Amino acid sequence: MKNPFTGLSIESARRALAAQLRSAQLDEAELDARILLEAALGLDLTGLIAQAARLLTEAEASRLAQHAQRRIAGEPVARILGVREFWGLPFRLSEATLVPRPDTETVVERALELLREQPISHPPRIADIGTGSGAILLALLHEIPDAFGVGTDLSLSALETARGNAAALGLADRAGFVACSYAAALRGPFDLIVSNPPYIPSGEIPKLSIEVREHDPHLALDGGNDGYDAYRALIPQATERLAPGGALIVEAGQGQARDIETLMIAAALSVARPPKADLGGILRAVSARKCPHKSRIGQ
Repeated sequence: MKNPFTGLSIESARRALAAQLRSAQLDEAELDARILLEAALGLDLTGLIAQAARLLTEAEASRLAQHAQRRIAGEPVARILGVREFWGLPFRLSEATLVPRPDTETVVERALELLREQPISHPPRIADIGTGSGAILLALLHEIPDAFGVGTDLSLSALETARGNAAALGLADRAGFVACSYAAALRGPFDLIVSNPPYIPSGEIPKLSIEVREHDPHLALDGGNDGYDAYRALIPQATERLAPGGALIVEAGQGQARDIETLMIAAALSVARPPKADLGGILRAVSARKCPHKSRIGQ
């Protein structure tokens, strides 16, 4: 089968790829086409513009055709490239990690808000439960230069990816990673515990977009029959490992925030602030604090 990009200029290839993606009814066809073209050619946007009239080499046309085939089959751009930006930082991905999404940045935002609201006198200690690529933990360490953190995950492959990201971002000396179920292997105390746990009800997973159901690890998606299994396990463990006054921040699925707050209250946490909404208006970051010791408030 003839490569449709052979003999095309860079600009013509971009337009042809965008047309293919539109025909496949993919969202953001123009943006995806530009990003995939940049990756196939090893150029940035400035390079694409400057070399718009140049013809693609055979190798470039071949790489672009492979990218196009994978995207039309429903594979996300981030999976094709093996990297995704989160909090302005590049994160390498693997089959064992979720693609970090902008929605999850609300967890980072809320964690920073709570830390500013109640400063501590020592370097913050952070735990990221179900760390995946390490995105939440490493974003926080990037923002808090004196903080130390640990990420946990059941997947050894995910932890290897997270360690690689920590090294690439120059954060390896402040980030540790351990394999365990939720926070089971951690001792604490921690000033911040954050998590984006699996929260999709099992029966809803087949209804997800092909980009998610076929390419994100089900271990990181499946929240059990009602979507709350991870929260029921995580919240009590986190409560035990929080320092007095420490905060727990978790990501919630659509419509889950209030029920998660109920689980936090049942674990003797005090809801810190109203849930923080993402750009789509979904209440996404749910937070609570562990009550201080009585000696700190009863005198």
